[in-house]
Amino acid sequence: MAWNSLSQAQSTKLGLFDKHADIGICSIPGNTTFDELSSQYTITGSGANMWGERDALHFAWTIAKGDLSLASDVSWVGKGTDPHRKACLIIRGSLEPDAPYADVAVHGDGLTSIQYREQKGGVTKEIQASIKSPRRVRIERSGDYVTMSWAQADEVLHYSGGMFRIALAEQCFVGLGVCSHNDTVSETAVFSNVVLEQGLPKSISPNTQLTSTLERMPIRSTDRKVVHHQVGHFEAPNWTPDGKSFIFNQRGKLYRLPVAGGEPELIPTGFATRINNDHGISADGTTLAISDQTKTGKSMIYTLPIQGGEPVEITPLAPSYWHGWSPDGKTLVYCAERNQNYDVYSIPVKGGKEMRLTTTVGLDDGPEYSPDGKYIYFNSVRSGAMKIWRMNADGSDPTQLTSDQYQDWFAHPSPDGRWLAFVSYESLVAPSDHPANKDVMIRILPTSGGEPRILAKLFGGQGTMNVPSWSPDSSEIAFVSYRLMKAP
Repeated sequence: MAWNSLSQAQSTKLGLFDKHADIGICSIPGNTTFDELSSQYTITGSGANMWGERDALHFAWTIAKGDLSLASDVSWVGKGTDPHRKACLIIRGSLEPDAPYADVAVHGDGLTSIQYREQKGGVTKEIQASIKSPRRVRIERSGDYVTMSWAQADEVLHYSGGMFRIALAEQCFVGLGVCSHNDTVSETAVFSNVVLEQGLPKSISPNTQLTSTLERMPIRSTDRKVVHHQVGHFEAPNWTPDGKSFIFNQRGKLYRLPVAGGEPELIPTGFATRINNDHGISADGTTLAISDQTKTGKSMIYTLPIQGGEPVEITPLAPSYWHGWSPDGKTLVYCAERNQNYDVYSIPVKGGKEMRLTTTVGLDDGPEYSPDGKYIYFNSVRSGAMKIWRMNADGSDPTQLTSDQYQDWFAHPSPDGRWLAFVSYESLVAPSDHPANKDVMIRILPTSGGEPRILAKLFGGQGTMNVPSWSPDSSEIAFVSYRLMKAP
């Protein structure tokens, strides 16, 4: 008979925690014990999963409010039955199995991720860390953001990258849990050196440091995976047409990074050492277009071989910011300021006379060709708010595509032509501004029509997804999220 013991929750004080019970349907009753001498918690739980629309686990908890963090060393007892058994540090909105929650889950096979359910009864999503089997993990809630940190061996805790925004209740159930991922068996994990802190100091302070995280995300599941993370600032990943690498800019230079992660490799760009976040790759994968301000102090567009080389000037007029490449490789489109107005222009890739494609007063930016070359997508403030638009490749027949309360920037059509991915700011952000370090969303819109869908809520903006960043098979996008942290 299935077991759900919330009505029989054990209220004996166990170290930091007040009660423990099975959440959801657990065929084998779970248990929590606390060894005062070693300060270790041993938790045994069954349950089919912590995923989807509802959870099944054994949970030991206390009630906490506001900003907090929970950290613990985690180890499994025995080899286990299912590689996806989960030992978790958890923040839940309620004890109901379909409650909104966030956790840090260490799986039996070493996979480590943040899992979260934004709404009661909603689906569960995750952000996978770039490492496996950490010795110690921490979950932290600061405002509406939840983050994960990890440590191996005797290391200090490292921020994992990939924080997300979720509106959990002010008062939550915080604690430790185990799910066997197979309801016919129970699994046991040991949690030691457990530390619960409440009322954390705010991250932004005079000694704040910025961290950057390159992530990839399938548009179907929206489960995010950290590819590269470091203290410092980098921006705007391109996904190479062969599917093997990302290219991003950092401190005025370009770097190549394997899609699976690893160490970034500097791409030689000759004299160009002030490259900004407007760069991209030709459809055949042979040539880079960059926007660089080394020569004049204002951005100009150049091309160079994708493996690196000396840049060739394309736009003698400045400022010019590259954004799109025609499918046949013959034309570039870009945003440029001429006569104190920013418009969309095109120019032959071999250089020549530029053609003005938009003429309205105000900012027109972020132009990209559709994969068939018939249209150019761009963002424009001409309606009074920043929205996504589409026009014919010659600039005729502009049509507004988004119309809700957000400020929308940089529409990137998928290689198969079915989707537009773009960045959305809250309505309070000025229409002509796309600042860094803001609450933003990555959204997706069918090119055939319909309403935008949210893929991710994160801290970012400028640098998150300025340039084409789709995987060649149109199944994933890449982007950069940011975090402001207190410097050590």
